[in-house]
Amino acid sequence: MPRADITDLFRIDDLLSAEEKAARDSVARFVDAEVLPIIGRHFRDGTFPAHLVPGLAELGVLGANLQGYGCAGMNTVSYGLVLQELERGDSGLRSFASVQGSLCMFPIHTFGSDEQKARFLPGMAKGTLIGCFGLTEPDFGSNPGGMRARARKDGDSWVLNGTKAWITNGSIADVAVVWAKTEDGGAESVRGFLVEKGMPGFSAREIPGKFSLRASLTSELTFQDVRVPERNVLPGVVGLKGPLSCLNNARAGIAFAVTGAAIACFEGAREYALSRAQFDGKSIAGYQLTQEKLADMLQEIVKAQLLSLRLARLKDEGRSNPVMVSLAKRNNVKSALEIARVARSIYGANGITDDYPPVRHMLNLESVFTYEGTHEVHTLVLGKAITGIDAFG
Repeated sequence: MPRADITDLFRIDDLLSAEEKAARDSVARFVDAEVLPIIGRHFRDGTFPAHLVPGLAELGVLGANLQGYGCAGMNTVSYGLVLQELERGDSGLRSFASVQGSLCMFPIHTFGSDEQKARFLPGMAKGTLIGCFGLTEPDFGSNPGGMRARARKDGDSWVLNGTKAWITNGSIADVAVVWAKTEDGGAESVRGFLVEKGMPGFSAREIPGKFSLRASLTSELTFQDVRVPERNVLPGVVGLKGPLSCLNNARAGIAFAVTGAAIACFEGAREYALSRAQFDGKSIAGYQLTQEKLADMLQEIVKAQLLSLRLARLKDEGRSNPVMVSLAKRNNVKSALEIARVARSIYGANGITDDYPPVRHMLNLESVFTYEGTHEVHTLVLGKAITGIDAFG
């Protein structure tokens, strides 16, 4: 399906550098040629298209905004545009890239030793090593400070016990960045551990029955007396600021990315409405109610585009903050989800099948609405910033 010029109503392209447009367009071509023809089948079958990983690595997508170690060194705008195109394909594929880069490579790059960086990052950039991020637990999601995972020092290693849940890439990961409490078990005792595949006591199982992110692997990780050597402990951070900085980094990318799903739904619904005739043979695009739906969708896409671009520019300038990220994530995911729902209605009965994009994106966005900080948590972050009152508890 050709791209619609109207989607760039506010000439976002004029605000991008040649390098930023080139990064976006190379991934857009990959999505059109390699992802869209097969992603519906993978979503239906509940399988991850692992054969696409080498192609993503070749495009520089994995750890795209990191410097050195074979990473592409893109700025935040380029990285956001790359994720937007992957999301236009499917949230599951974009989640793979987000977790690999923002949640696994980022903490190793930022908090790891030189030896850890050299050991893991080049392979992760090439896609020959896969990572996952172990923070959420079965009973602790929005409150990571309540985690029960524990690591105790024993000689020249640490003994790790606990369970992590809803872990993207978990069952195929070669290395898991796992956060656990140490010492007295307080939130400020949290450390990051690089748990490698094959370590005795470490296991991963797929979480069954998902109706969302079906083209992604989501696992539960279990650690039973896993002995982690000291050289696999991240030396550069202690406390929740470690995992929370990773999440803040990832959320900024997600805020940019989800507009890709909205664009896929909008452009598909527009094309369908122009080709679908009803009643007197007139295309449904000519009816007022359909035009209202399309106008509302485009309006929200333009707002999300401008918000994402401004956030990314501020991040590149070192002037962004977590409140900005919360607003962008909250707004853009909510609008993308609503666009997917409205687009589904334009397709009528056809819209509930995976022959068309809206219902797949709608189901995926239900997960994105919750992960990387729930919609409600971001609401309270903004509420605190507005009033100065902490309503969390």
